[in-house]
Amino acid sequence: MFGKKTSKPQGRIDSLIGAGTSLDGDVTFTGGLRVDGEIRGNVRGAEGQPATLVISENARIEGEISVSHLVINGTVIGSVHSSDFLELQPRARVTGDVEYSTIEMHLGAIVQGRLVHQGAPAKAVELKLAASN
Repeated sequence: MFGKKTSKPQGRIDSLIGAGTSLDGDVTFTGGLRVDGEIRGNVRGAEGQPATLVISENARIEGEISVSHLVINGTVIGSVHSSDFLELQPRARVTGDVEYSTIEMHLGAIVQGRLVHQGAPAKAVELKLAASN
């Protein structure tokens, strides 16, 4: 938007961590990843590659998340960094700081931490008084 170059979100999911699956350790991925299970570790998109992470309603991640596009509808305990777009759906529960460039937050989503906008600083606009006749 307004000349800012953003990566395109993945239109498909390449990988799935299914319900009932528990993973201990860090995860690095490219493309699209959907989590329906539980991860205890950091989740990151590969450096310089677009990555979309979808955290479903019953999913839980305990660790830091750093991806370009992120959709949360489950539980995250740890800091979150989304370089392009973050969507917090109604059942999202985040305990930790959230850094984002663009955010969409639905009614019912909860963040226990700071929301920090990461982007180009806004330009100062000089206002002038209207000339009176």
